Amino acid sequence: MTIAMRINMTGLPLDRTNEAERYQAIVELAVLAEQAGMDFINLEEHHCADNGWLASPLLLASMIAAVTKKIKIGVTALLIPLYDPIRLAEEIAVLDVVSKGRFSFVAGMGYRPIEYHAMNKDWSKRGQLMEDCISILLQAWTGEPFEYRGKMVRVSPQPISQPHPFFFVGGMSEHAARRAARFGLPFYPATPRPDLEAVYYQALKEYGQKGFVYSPDSANTMTFVDTDPEQAWLELGPYFLSEMEEYSRWGAKGVQRPSEQAVMTIDEVKQSGRFEIITPAECRQRRETEPQSTLVLHPLAGGIPIERAMESLTFFQAQAVKE
Repeated sequence: MTIAMRINMTGLPLDRTNEAERYQAIVELAVLAEQAGMDFINLEEHHCADNGWLASPLLLASMIAAVTKKIKIGVTALLIPLYDPIRLAEEIAVLDVVSKGRFSFVAGMGYRPIEYHAMNKDWSKRGQLMEDCISILLQAWTGEPFEYRGKMVRVSPQPISQPHPFFFVGGMSEHAARRAARFGLPFYPATPRPDLEAVYYQALKEYGQKGFVYSPDSANTMTFVDTDPEQAWLELGPYFLSEMEEYSRWGAKGVQRPSEQAVMTIDEVKQSGRFEIITPAECRQRRETEPQSTLVLHPLAGGIPIERAMESLTFFQAQAVKE
């Protein structure tokens, strides 16, 4: 079983001192996650969110890389059209080097016009911005000079991951599937979409490329482990609800996303399947009977207090992963 920890920094506290403490606690949470034998720490990117949300995933990823040695680090998704492509290539190259190849990401285009406005990017040109950025990243990471805006440039350091730092092209449209195939990159739809997989594999044949598709299924459920799930729902349910309420407000016509349904009560959060609370015994049984599945812990979801997040990871290590 793959075990991951999700970090998105939702749950903006009224006291900004507490917000600083939450960011500082990520380092300790990352160390606990590695000690617990987790495989992956996944970060996210969003901007202008009422509920907080992580806006600088590369910086946080570098902090995590500095205090860990084995656990893999990723961003799902990194909104690459919002970045200067050369600067992005440089920052990811440095992160690849210092993490010794442990960093990966899903290249996302985003679906919120306000994020493009905030970064002074043209929403109407987002598709071309995405295409251009991918092309520049792949050229930059060769370590060789290449033409950029009429002049020769060279990006350093050269990544240690070859032929380049690993990344997917994300998306939930035929355009996204064909884009991934054209570049010969793996495709990542946020939910299983057999129709888009078919488009992707057909496009691979057309372009003479090779690739594969991965989409999370069970990984779209956030799991907490507790000896008393019902009592834990009373304690943690409001935080889950807060995160889901904001996310559901971002819905855009024609854009399919995981956990799209609007929720207004904790019971509706339970019914959505987005969050679950299980006992240590249930967790151990799942590890035995579903070895190919993914278990995702989300210890700071929606503003869960730092102390409770630390406690949940320590408990998980002691009770849920023991043989």
